[in-house]
Amino acid sequence: MKVKSSARVLIAIAVFTCGLLAAAPPAARILIQSSPVAGFQFHEGRQVWDQLKVGDALALVREPTNAHDARAVRVEWKGHMLGYVPRAENETVALQLDLGNRIEARIVRLTKHRDPWKRIEFEVFLRL
Repeated sequence: MKVKSSARVLIAIAVFTCGLLAAAPPAARILIQSSPVAGFQFHEGRQVWDQLKVGDALALVREPTNAHDARAVRVEWKGHMLGYVPRAENETVALQLDLGNRIEARIVRLTKHRDPWKRIEFEVFLRL
């Protein structure tokens, strides 16, 4: 069977691209922000404190109907609500979630401190 020249080029590009995809490094990510968990003292943080570990994944959940902040982003650990992304720092995270972009969050610091704003620090990444 004879294949036209343009078809051969397309086949070569497809084979080459598949090879590149197979050898591609893991997806990159960009650090968007590092923040404390706001409202830790009002939610389930105390109940799960002894189970939390640095490096644990956190879920960020938009609450666009939140009565106090239309840009509210809830911070959860394994289904337990820990608090919120601070209101003064939630605009970018809320926008990225609203756009459907892949956002990841991880605990980077746990500190037993009287001030609840200093207990959990987390980082937020945009997955590329």
